[in-house]
Amino acid sequence: MDLILTAVVEMAQPFRMLMLVTGVFVGLVVGVVPGIGGLFAMALLIPMTYNMDAYAAFALLLGMGSVNTTSDTIPAILFGVPGSVGAAATVLDGHAMAKKGEAARAFGASYSASMIGGVFGALVLAAAIPIMRPLVLYLKTPDFFAICAFGLSIVAMLAGSQPLKGLAAAMFGMLASFVGIDKIAGIDRWTFGEIYLWDGLPVALVFLGLFGLPELASLLLRGSIQGNAERPTYAGMWQGIRDTLREWPLVLRCSSIGSLLGAVPGVGIAVLDWIAYGHASRRPGSGPKFGEGNVRGVIAPESANNAKEGGSLIPTIAFGVPGSASMSILLGAFVVHGLVPGPDMLGKNAALTMSMVFSIAVANIVGAVTCLVLTRPLARVAQVPAAILVPLVVTFIVVGAYQTNMSAFDFALVIGVGAVGMAMKELNWPRSAFSLGFVLGPSLENYFFLAYQISGWSWLAQPLVLILLGLAVFGVVRQTLSWFRARNSGGPLPPALPDIVAGATMTLLAFAALVTAATGFPFEAAIFPIITAGLLMAFSLVTTVQTSLRWRRRATPVLSAPAAIPGEWSPVSEPTMKGNLAIIGLCLALAFLILLVGHLAATFIFVACSIVVLGTKSRRPPLVIAAAATAFVYSVFDMLASQPWPTPWLAGIGGIF
Repeated sequence: MDLILTAVVEMAQPFRMLMLVTGVFVGLVVGVVPGIGGLFAMALLIPMTYNMDAYAAFALLLGMGSVNTTSDTIPAILFGVPGSVGAAATVLDGHAMAKKGEAARAFGASYSASMIGGVFGALVLAAAIPIMRPLVLYLKTPDFFAICAFGLSIVAMLAGSQPLKGLAAAMFGMLASFVGIDKIAGIDRWTFGEIYLWDGLPVALVFLGLFGLPELASLLLRGSIQGNAERPTYAGMWQGIRDTLREWPLVLRCSSIGSLLGAVPGVGIAVLDWIAYGHASRRPGSGPKFGEGNVRGVIAPESANNAKEGGSLIPTIAFGVPGSASMSILLGAFVVHGLVPGPDMLGKNAALTMSMVFSIAVANIVGAVTCLVLTRPLARVAQVPAAILVPLVVTFIVVGAYQTNMSAFDFALVIGVGAVGMAMKELNWPRSAFSLGFVLGPSLENYFFLAYQISGWSWLAQPLVLILLGLAVFGVVRQTLSWFRARNSGGPLPPALPDIVAGATMTLLAFAALVTAATGFPFEAAIFPIITAGLLMAFSLVTTVQTSLRWRRRATPVLSAPAAIPGEWSPVSEPTMKGNLAIIGLCLALAFLILLVGHLAATFIFVACSIVVLGTKSRRPPLVIAAAATAFVYSVFDMLASQPWPTPWLAGIGGIF
């Protein structure tokens, strides 16, 4: 108790509280802008703490890191664009709720779940301080592999009624994650001689293209996010809060998932988000199906991703092993302030450790309350015409992508992945499964090879590995059997010819990857891509053959049907195709302008011209100028954010102009 009181007294000093609040607002701004991310903000803020005491420095840093996963739900819910990789799972049901006019409810549920999850993670950190080291040290490399494999098995649930297609999409995502220089053998895989691909496909760009551009195409066709004219009210927000309180067992379970898996090095926020989402999808409760606007699909990932901050601090403080990528940057702050992770943090610096717990808890409360106050004006964005929103969000995506490497390849990658995402959406291939395979692929490969190198194949007989792999296999088999029973009971008609062609294309792609890996890579670099490509080929081939046989057996002219049966794929309509092509065209136009005149002038010109071209009711000069100015301000902020702090910012401004 004395330790807690000491930490509270130390943090009660005005300057330290000011730094905590400043960190919270920086985190909220960083979270809401796609393409920046908390990693960059953490690296940006550390130099600003050089002349601060340790309490103020970690209040600023942890205040920022604790809440960027709170505000990243704003673009996820409103536009279907995840503000960070941690909001990808929230997109599925949060954006669906916004389209139904329930944006305020989704925000209320999201922020309240984030607050509870964040405070829960801080409490877990406080309780785990005396026992954290032996628990984390108990887990070995094979256990990490089994945890990741169990997370990957969740794609069977994410795929809904087509688990084999979900598994194929996950294997496809894993293959995409292997692009780049292999860390084990030191050779390049599928880079096609391009240096740009040596570091692999940037996660932020893949997620922006996969989830953002397809949703913008749908938004352009609908005319606005919200399909009706109902005005958002505080009643909707309070309904979301009540949803969270009513689902308190789910909140606690998913917060536990976030805290515990956050303490495991190598299990990132994107992974535990999907694990929490998959856990919730097993019991959807009343209301819409998951992916169609179920509030539990918002509560579960938001509880988990805010709880992970406290969990990831456990191994960081205990013995200097970062529990996440942001914690690896935070270790730099430990060095700057002369702190050594380990026994000292639990002894003479124990008050500072408790102040970190205090900072995380208070930051989550302040961040959630701030967002809740802004819920109603944010929800009203759902009624803004698409002719205004789409050019602005395209600007966020394209400029955010360009800041990744400042290369024209950034544009090509985000547009190419966006086209893949559009095809997957129209053909009902689960993008969530692809994203989970993409983020888990490198970890699975590293853990697999290390376990094999240390123990051969004997590691498969370890108790925890057997339990977790058994649960993974059981979940996949049960979901697949459920699908077979539903398939044989009649059900909706199967997908038509384009889906069969897509499955066949995936099979050929897997075969090409298999042959390339087997003949062109050494054993260390080839073994896991071969396994992944083989599984992808098997899943795609089985799905394609089953679809083809059933389609022929039912012999129903799906392509000429005047109306689609519920749950059935129907051909891509001409308006949908036009919407997809329009978004790709807008991205290409902005990319060309950025390369031609620079991104400050380009964003202003692009947004102004796009609104005039797209909008019939949105051509009023003040409105056009305001929207273009918003894009310009965003570009300035993004440019400043890409410069080191503090002096080169001014040089960067001069260079741009």
